Amino acid sequence: MLQIKDTLVSLDLVEEYFECDLSRCLGECCVEGDAGAPLSLEEMERIEMHRDAILPLLTPAGRRVMEEQGAGYYDPDGDLVTSIVDGRDCIFTTYAPGGICLCALEKAYREGALPDLKPMSCRLYPVRLKEYAGFTAVNFHHWKICRGAKTCGREKGVRAYEFLRGPLERKFGKEWWQELDFTAREYLRQTKENK
Repeated sequence: MLQIKDTLVSLDLVEEYFECDLSRCLGECCVEGDAGAPLSLEEMERIEMHRDAILPLLTPAGRRVMEEQGAGYYDPDGDLVTSIVDGRDCIFTTYAPGGICLCALEKAYREGALPDLKPMSCRLYPVRLKEYAGFTAVNFHHWKICRGAKTCGREKGVRAYEFLRGPLERKFGKEWWQELDFTAREYLRQTKENK
């Protein structure tokens, strides 16, 4: 682990190569898993404020779930997560030609139809955050559906933390990112020298 301010960062985030490649995974992270994406109460409230504008963007099944259950629910572990359709798709999942999953919230934001409502956990993926007393653990989530992203990152020489620069800066700040980048580069340099 690397300590960056009040966070402990998994070495996997620095060592692993990673760059999302929708042509390889088709956005499978939006439909696989046993629960929705982690969601803060503030994020859920912001989404609910825009409910009327969001509903027409969803699939019929997603619209039904949002009308009946809302944007999120508490999973069996007690974590607030995005609502899902039939135990699978996130309610915000839409499909593009070729079966590629797209986020309705992100698509609407890019088109200027909505403010940025996409949950931070989605922007940060494959990072998962865990809050503890006095610090935040910044973990790298390994999932078989992301093999293509690891291959793509390796082909391009992009480390996971580099790929996630924008979301990490947004979450923790530019100064935090600069300290992570410096520390990661030093760690990788020393690791290479010690081989």
